[in-house]
Amino acid sequence: MAKKTVIVIGSGFAGLSAASFMAQAGWDVTVIEKNDTPGGRARQLKADGFTFDMGPSFYWMPDVFERYFAQFGKKASDYYSLKRLDPSYRIYWNDDFTDIPANFDELKKVFDALEPGSSAKLEKYLLEASYKYKVGMQKLVYKPGRSLFEFLDWQTISGVFKLQVFTSIKKHIARHFTHPKLRQLMEFPVLFLGALPQDTPALYSLMNYADIKGGTWYPEGGMYSVVQGMYQLATELGVKFHFGEKTTGILVKGTTAKTISTDKDIYDTHAVISGADYHFTETRLLPEECQSYSKKYWNKRVMAPSCLMYYVGLNKKLKQPVHHSLFFDVPFEKHGEEIYKNPQWPSEPLFYMSVSSLNDESAAPPGCENLVLLVPVAAGLEGDSEEIREKYFQVIAKRIENHLGEPILDSIMYKKTYSVSDFVHDYNSFRGNAYGLANTLKQTAIFRPSCQSKKVKNLFYTGQMTVPGPGVPPSLISGEVVAKQVIKLSS
Repeated sequence: MAKKTVIVIGSGFAGLSAASFMAQAGWDVTVIEKNDTPGGRARQLKADGFTFDMGPSFYWMPDVFERYFAQFGKKASDYYSLKRLDPSYRIYWNDDFTDIPANFDELKKVFDALEPGSSAKLEKYLLEASYKYKVGMQKLVYKPGRSLFEFLDWQTISGVFKLQVFTSIKKHIARHFTHPKLRQLMEFPVLFLGALPQDTPALYSLMNYADIKGGTWYPEGGMYSVVQGMYQLATELGVKFHFGEKTTGILVKGTTAKTISTDKDIYDTHAVISGADYHFTETRLLPEECQSYSKKYWNKRVMAPSCLMYYVGLNKKLKQPVHHSLFFDVPFEKHGEEIYKNPQWPSEPLFYMSVSSLNDESAAPPGCENLVLLVPVAAGLEGDSEEIREKYFQVIAKRIENHLGEPILDSIMYKKTYSVSDFVHDYNSFRGNAYGLANTLKQTAIFRPSCQSKKVKNLFYTGQMTVPGPGVPPSLISGEVVAKQVIKLSS
């Protein structure tokens, strides 16, 4: 009997994951990717001897990656090697900086130095967070989010108050810690979820557990090594990839997607999994009568931020770099308002810096340094121009020089910028978002866009707009969740 065929649109983490699970289940899998390499937003940039991860740079939740590879009889170490970073990252305040040590006992000393007695509160906080991580991952995250009944087992119901779905993480943190630096430190991980701490459920203190107990790691060769590992696994399973090919339409007959058209070919298929931008797939690849969500629905979605990014090569080594640095040296509230409440280009931006050449000789030529700078900005901003990018570059570069106590502007030998309009152009990203849909309470689990089309029975969605949410580990999980739905509903 001929194999069933599935077309996967997009080769980001979610698309790669979905493709591998479908191939493992015996399907004939073809991935269509508009860009020239796999990885989606986690692509790699090589220029003038420098190598940059263009997207994600934090490797958290190693257990999720291990679980992923284990389901194919593999280990992450079959494809790439990991190094735990110590310090995990550094936070620059307006007056000094705090290194976050990998060792938990050392971290407790950092807490007690800022707020006497807070290490005991940290232990209590992480005990609760551990429960949320274990139960939340098992009972909430690995679910297709198609019905409330998925969550109706006794452990989830009885633990709903312990999971703290209905209180904000900002309030939850404030109950444990009083020092403003500790509060900001604990609020930081939820910024990856794309919403303000006051709008993010306290369930996501599981991110603190992932940060502090799971650790921050670096895959040798950068995050793109993970992409290459997943791509290699997919090809080993028989997945076929078509790069540099744009999907142009999904032909639907009745309630069934029959063919996929691209700028190069037409493909018959039994099922479609779109790892491309959900809004793009709905509004550009489907006729209006086949779209699950209205224009009004999309306009009401709370988007996670976009980014203003800089890939910078220096012709010297920095004196005292750490791999990951967060610049919290200006008020967070103002920047947060300018992302979520009153969208505009930030007046005083917080930002992030990665120096991967510190731990990876392949990232830069000898004696040189590789920097990635990221400023979170509101999705959908107008006026994304070279002038505005240069204006912000000068602002943050001077702050870096001030904190590091050495010049960098006169040592730049390579620079590339990337922002809202690039996300739209390269990834068909809705409103130029970088992280997808914010994980607010009203956009969690069953309240996210469905992983199965409501109008086209064999069209499915994976990635940061659908369940479980934004981030690299959730994308791996999303691919698994949707593949299992396709297999279940096609059997």
